[in-house]
Amino acid sequence: MTVEITATHRLHDGALRYCKHVSASTGTPMKFTVWTPDGEGPFPYLVWLSGLTCTEDNFTTKSGVYEHAARFGIAIVAPDTSPRGEGVADDPAYDLGQGAGFYVDATQAPWAPHFQMYSYVTKDLLEAVDGAFPLDPARRGIFGHSMGGHGALTLALRNPDLFKSVSAFSPIVSPLNCPWGDKAMTAYLGEDRAAWRAHDACALIEDGAGQSFDDILIEQGLADSFLENQLKPELIEAAATKAGRKITVRRQDGYDHSYFFITSFIGEHLAWHAQRL
Repeated sequence: MTVEITATHRLHDGALRYCKHVSASTGTPMKFTVWTPDGEGPFPYLVWLSGLTCTEDNFTTKSGVYEHAARFGIAIVAPDTSPRGEGVADDPAYDLGQGAGFYVDATQAPWAPHFQMYSYVTKDLLEAVDGAFPLDPARRGIFGHSMGGHGALTLALRNPDLFKSVSAFSPIVSPLNCPWGDKAMTAYLGEDRAAWRAHDACALIEDGAGQSFDDILIEQGLADSFLENQLKPELIEAAATKAGRKITVRRQDGYDHSYFFITSFIGEHLAWHAQRL
């Protein structure tokens, strides 16, 4: 799979590359960034999945992650959140369509031809970066924010062979039980809610998925305006308790849903992943 590097920047004793390639899953060009520390590698790495309205650039420019990645010698991969371009379905709302792929493989019109983000991340993206950069696929973790937190949790739980660690900031833990999930899953997967279970972290834990993870770290701001209506971390705590699983939810007083929250705790997440990778 050919990767085109469109820009390179040096920072924190490493190289940040803006990249694009053609995805077989989405049938479109897709963009991502890769930061690697100096040296030959192969390096352990983390895949970051961003939230609603984001591109590959939001986390790259706002999170402050690379200083911490350099300290731990961990590479970082950050893809876009959806297919884009001419002929790709879209919706005027911010929480559906381009910028809102929800990391599922859509089965419904008009989304199915291009909105195959589950397959994109778990197959096309990993094949592209593993082949083009000095990364160690045996030491790969995943994390994300909001919609991307949902993606990180569900992709890891379903693919413990691909990801050795997982954490999330302000994740949508149960699309089965929130308005964002109702809207997106109905549009992408149809009315049969049984088909949604494979994309719901709480349901996956209830069904026994991803038991190899020793812990899952979730960071949640208590001043998050989406906390009670959309995020509901208590649901994943209840699912974990019932299943006898360990999930650590850290509630942070005064923090909201923004990248100000993410940058405040991203270093602690890098340290947590470093212990497992």
